[in-house]
Amino acid sequence: MLDIASAFRPAPGYLDTPSYGLPARATAAAVRHAVRAWERGTLDPVALDGAVDRMRVAFAALVGTRAEDIALAGSTSQVVGMVAASLPDGARVVIAEGDFSSVMLPFTHDPRLDVRVVPLARIVAETLSGADLVAVSAVQSADGAVLDLTALADAARVSGTRTLLDVSHAAGWMTLDARAFDVVVASTYKWLGTPRGIALAAVRPEAAWVRPVAASWYGADCPWSALYGPHVELSESARRLDTSPPWQLVEAGAVALELLVRQGVESIGRHSVGLADGLRARLGLAPGASPIVSLAGVDAAVLARAGIRAAGRGGRVRLGFYLYNDERDVDAVANALRVAHAA
Repeated sequence: MLDIASAFRPAPGYLDTPSYGLPARATAAAVRHAVRAWERGTLDPVALDGAVDRMRVAFAALVGTRAEDIALAGSTSQVVGMVAASLPDGARVVIAEGDFSSVMLPFTHDPRLDVRVVPLARIVAETLSGADLVAVSAVQSADGAVLDLTALADAARVSGTRTLLDVSHAAGWMTLDARAFDVVVASTYKWLGTPRGIALAAVRPEAAWVRPVAASWYGADCPWSALYGPHVELSESARRLDTSPPWQLVEAGAVALELLVRQGVESIGRHSVGLADGLRARLGLAPGASPIVSLAGVDAAVLARAGIRAAGRGGRVRLGFYLYNDERDVDAVANALRVAHAA
């Protein structure tokens, strides 16, 4: 079991992990070390391939698949864009109303595609109705609503519908089975605690239809032998979709993901959702399945004055509880809201 108290620098009142996660001490130290090496001219890009490989292994463990099925990218929208560009003309794509823009825009701005926007509650039914692709977040960014992933996977298997799942707000605390979906992508700077600039995607072998439309030298199995074209063979694995790694960030990325693997997703989920449910209970709300609590009628400035970092999303306040939070954060929010209501 990880000693959370020593692994992270204390940040009382930080409840904005859905915007960006806090780095562990070791993660921050890895960034500083990389910047010093960069400054001194001792950064070794070839050696850093090992850190990229470690990220693949750790992310695969966190989302329930194999390291060889992991592709490296810089952002979720980049991966979504590749999926959109890989679809044939006229493909029918279903997306969820109110989902994060990076999951939607690559489809809605592609005039070749027939895009249908439906309420989140209709996603599984639309999957069964014969959509060519369903693209949706496992957990909604705005309010933390959790999709029934088992139902989605079952519907896609029955209908033959291709699936793109954004797990940027799920990976790290939710048990996942990436093998049940074609593409599972996460921006890792949120709940996975890496520096911003890294995204990872699990692409199952059956999703060979996803084309490397942003093909990179790093998509070859031996990239340092593939620096000059045109006769470069891309990998037959998910690596074919890789883009070049951000060298100053990858060691920190590997450290962050490995920390979560050691702690265990189930343990993190119990802790994080448990704290969120603790706040819901204090506020007279029903338990939920998410570490994100979305509150209407709350002024974010009131929380800020009480030393609580949260975000406003969709006219509501969004709070996210994670492994570096504890009961004191629940108390702080509840007390701040009580004082505000009494004023």
